[in-house]
Amino acid sequence: MIWLIAAFFLTALLYASVGFGGGSTYNALLALSGVDYRILPLIALSCNIVVVAGSTVRFARAGVLPWRGALLLTALAAPAAFLGGFTPVGEMTFLTLLGASLVVTALTMLLPLGVGEGKPGRAAKFMPVVAVPLGYLAGVVGIGGGIFLAPFLHLTRWNEARAIAATASLFILVNSLFGLAGQIMKGGEGRFLAAFDVGLPLIVAVAVAGQIGSLLALKVLPQRWIRWGTAALTAWVGARLLFAM
Repeated sequence: MIWLIAAFFLTALLYASVGFGGGSTYNALLALSGVDYRILPLIALSCNIVVVAGSTVRFARAGVLPWRGALLLTALAAPAAFLGGFTPVGEMTFLTLLGASLVVTALTMLLPLGVGEGKPGRAAKFMPVVAVPLGYLAGVVGIGGGIFLAPFLHLTRWNEARAIAATASLFILVNSLFGLAGQIMKGGEGRFLAAFDVGLPLIVAVAVAGQIGSLLALKVLPQRWIRWGTAALTAWVGARLLFAM
């Protein structure tokens, strides 16, 4: 259990430093440690909520959160995330989607942060449509989905980089809440209590690491180094999960 707590701490530290929650990697680490796959999303989504709640508040206080656009994307995705969390999936399907999402996540981490700056592209108007399937996929896999949304926002020049990071943070927070509600309704009280027993020390670890990660991003480490480190960790865990099936 000690190694798992340390791994969650490192994951939260890295992901928080680039504005994400780390849900996909939490899920993969739990799967690799042999935890019942049916309680993985409950733990990962809870950790997501703890990590990104503080980030969302900080972005809002700084005045960089584009409320109108961010709320539209989130409002469309959240019901889909609930349905995804409520959707029953087999273990092989779940682990395959999870492993593939990690590999995609690692690739998106390598996108330049400045891609979203400048005049919005024509494709930006279609982002509300993209938000729905992204929300559903996030609910099924047990993540917030911001790691998928942010690259689309950058590529379509939806807004400037800080506004996109703020939008992704809100997107993760709300989707994680709705996805967790769907997972709880699907699994019932017994599964929720089992997830709580396993997840409590992990949630404490990511709560501390999330704050440290935000501080490192602001005061110490270059964003490029942090993103590369996060991408390397994510790719390694995702590849290992896929090859272990």
